Amino acid sequence: MGKILVITSGKGGVGKTTTAINLGAALNSLNEEVIIVDANLSTPNVGLHFGAPIVPVSLNHVLLGKATPDEAIYEHESGIKIIPGSLSVKELKKLKTINLTETAKKLKKIADYVIFDSAAGLGEEALAALQIADEVIIVTNPEMPAITDALKTIKVAEDMNKEVKGIILTRVRWDKTEMPIANVKDMLERPIIGVVPEDNAVRQALSVKDAVFHTHPRSKVARAYRHIAAKIAGKPLPKRQEMWYEKLLKAFGISV
Repeated sequence: MGKILVITSGKGGVGKTTTAINLGAALNSLNEEVIIVDANLSTPNVGLHFGAPIVPVSLNHVLLGKATPDEAIYEHESGIKIIPGSLSVKELKKLKTINLTETAKKLKKIADYVIFDSAAGLGEEALAALQIADEVIIVTNPEMPAITDALKTIKVAEDMNKEVKGIILTRVRWDKTEMPIANVKDMLERPIIGVVPEDNAVRQALSVKDAVFHTHPRSKVARAYRHIAAKIAGKPLPKRQEMWYEKLLKAFGISV
């Protein structure tokens, strides 16, 4: 039986979808069977990231009872599988988010990890995704507005009795305009399981419609997602070396 990971964030634009697809790609590279589901029903982007903005059968068809989950699965050349959302606005009012639960149960039987890319915020779509989670991963930037919204999301998830696996800090520039990571950890009171640097390779990957983990495997951002995936899967990395920021944080007694 697989595990449902819900990737969510308190606000948009923090790198949630980028994290979902690259974490999925990294887990897949560790020989894990992975399915990425675009549960951001209003503004789905997973298909766009993989060059499949419009598909014959989408998650919407599954939620409407017009297709089974396996009929909506598409396999990338890397072996990773995705269930895209639909760009159709007409279908939104008809969708029943309650059907996500049954969809998740079926997908857990055929994959090691089912990653749901949630809608940002705490609206109906985001709450529906949180409801099906085995573990929740919060994506945020080291900036006060994003951290504040992340804290709200943590509280809501825990009120729903969901385990918050940890925090992934993204788009980190390591400059004085950002909150120190030690302060972020103190404020959120949850483990930081990864720090992903700001990297132009992410935009370049989007332009060629693929995960940066595939297009720029030696980049700092790809390496960061590889380390996060290894932690989640409990697998050692071949010839693993600590990233420089890990050594720095450990010097201050912070484990990531």
